[in-house]
Amino acid sequence: MTEAPLPSMRVEETPETFEDELFFEDESLPFIGKPEEGVKSEDTLYEHRRVVADKGQNPMRVDKFLMDHLGDTSRNRIQKAAEAGFIQVNGQPVKSNYKVKVNDVVTLMLDRPKRDWEIIPEDIPLDIVYEDSDLLVINKPAGLVVHPGCGNFSGTLVNALAWYLRDDPRFDANDPTVGLVHRIDKDTSGLLVVAKTPEAKTSLCQQFFVHTTRRLYNALVWGPFAEDEGTIRGNIGRNPKDRLQMAILPDDNPTGKPAVTHYRVLERLGHVTLVECRLETGRTHQIRVHMKSIGHTLFNDERYGGQEILRGERSSSYKAFIHNCFDICPRQALHARTLGFRHPRTGEEMDFVSELPQDMTQLLEKWRRKL
Repeated sequence: MTEAPLPSMRVEETPETFEDELFFEDESLPFIGKPEEGVKSEDTLYEHRRVVADKGQNPMRVDKFLMDHLGDTSRNRIQKAAEAGFIQVNGQPVKSNYKVKVNDVVTLMLDRPKRDWEIIPEDIPLDIVYEDSDLLVINKPAGLVVHPGCGNFSGTLVNALAWYLRDDPRFDANDPTVGLVHRIDKDTSGLLVVAKTPEAKTSLCQQFFVHTTRRLYNALVWGPFAEDEGTIRGNIGRNPKDRLQMAILPDDNPTGKPAVTHYRVLERLGHVTLVECRLETGRTHQIRVHMKSIGHTLFNDERYGGQEILRGERSSSYKAFIHNCFDICPRQALHARTLGFRHPRTGEEMDFVSELPQDMTQLLEKWRRKL
């Protein structure tokens, strides 16, 4: 399915507008509510996000505009921000029903400074699959956090990039106009693309935003499939009962975002199945949530219950076998295997493949021997 491109826009902040699975553990916006006691909207406010509507922008309510462009947040939260005087257009507070027009500068202003930190270069090895003057493609190992945050302020992929590119005068790891284009979860392995220049980042981010990139994941999931392939559709949003999880929400829930995952069975291994997942959209934990929703939780996915024995025998020998499998692959069995995009400068279509890492390969061999 081909979606019509959105109007062009400039997002002048971090790349969280475009995540992967943009794709991260924390909220893309700080908590938005009423101003703290004693703080009025005309008191000092600090800019947290800025979006500029470019030519081609049709009139659109500002709450819908920001929900579309700011990534993992909800319309309700944006409306609360507007009520508090925190949403401005061209420097003036506006209500949620303000219609954004061409060249409008829309800003999120909060009553507290951004929590900023400096990214320090760290000598952390990188598995670089491809590199040129515009970009890098990196094969990320499981266990490596992509970006500082949520208690991980060092030892991340971004710290490693700051070290690797320390002699490149064009690259500043603290400059949001270069660097990560998308993210994958800490315990997911596989391919990521990084932009060295602002022009490359703008092009690549737009490709992710309009879903023209090509991404295939391999996952080992619990349970056998009756069919060989299928499609999962379900709006994904923050789980109201557990903020560390995402969940499929009712279609009329404004906090959910449309998500589509196509899957194909690669290998049937008794009580587990190796599947290939093609992302049509890129929502936080999309594959993990969608697979769980159809009864096929990812193997050893602790956050979503996959670390329990969900299929199979009750014998002590089988339990020992499963726990040995968990030891072999001590994380969700998910790998970002392929990544394709149009080169931001040359226009060449580029495709990359990352073979399954050793932990998943050994896990599959152990299940094959059990058959």
